[in-house]
Amino acid sequence: MAKKLEGRVAIVTGGNSGIGEAAGHVFAREGAKVALMARRKSQGQRVQNAIRSEGGEATFITCDVSDREAVDAAVAETVETYGTVNVLANNAGGGSAQNFPNEDDDDFDAVLRQNLYGTFYMSRAVWPHMVAAGGGAIVNISSLAATMGFSKNTLELTDGNTVSSSYYAAKAGVEGFTRCTASTGGQHNIRVNCIRPGQAITPGATNDQGDHYFKAFFDQNQVLDGPGQAEDIANAMLFLVSDDARFVTGEMLNVDGGCPMKL
Repeated sequence: MAKKLEGRVAIVTGGNSGIGEAAGHVFAREGAKVALMARRKSQGQRVQNAIRSEGGEATFITCDVSDREAVDAAVAETVETYGTVNVLANNAGGGSAQNFPNEDDDDFDAVLRQNLYGTFYMSRAVWPHMVAAGGGAIVNISSLAATMGFSKNTLELTDGNTVSSSYYAAKAGVEGFTRCTASTGGQHNIRVNCIRPGQAITPGATNDQGDHYFKAFFDQNQVLDGPGQAEDIANAMLFLVSDDARFVTGEMLNVDGGCPMKL
């Protein structure tokens, strides 16, 4: 049976751990040549070597997605190595420990640069290569934070903690950017979609006990029991960048166990 990404070149940002690591493995198993990008070289090379040990093709390229010049250089290296870019997974991102109204200017800017600017820089850099290739597929990673608020009771469930205002703003921006680029990409056969993960167990989202930081909130609001795993998000990413989703663009897909709460 033919592999879903056979002959394609895929870039995965934040490919050194969590959802990005899982996506790198899933894409490679489906035949893609994968360029893994992240800031932490040792972690990225570990993922690269693990994929290669499974018989997949992967190359780690050090890249800070908030740095435009670094992004342009990393995409150029990918094209030099593999010839083109057909798939982009904009996964790199993160929040802050500072909450509104105490979040300072530098913190707010750093979170927007990593999540929103990084998605913009990467998408812009790969765009001409996808146009030249006759099309491509981009999947962006948003968050339930883009559409949900929180109540006093929610804060009690999370010991007064929530994600930063910059993270809410950045992920809402990623969704607006997804709609814009999906609209622009239609004439070039470039599809752009977005995923909103919920309670997914990844290194950056779990406490010392291995539970999601917002487990109590999700347990109260999820339709399905239990947390999701990074592979659940990666499998949804595979669907959106494969030909199985050839008639899907501009969509925001919730992969969250069914979280009906919305502000």
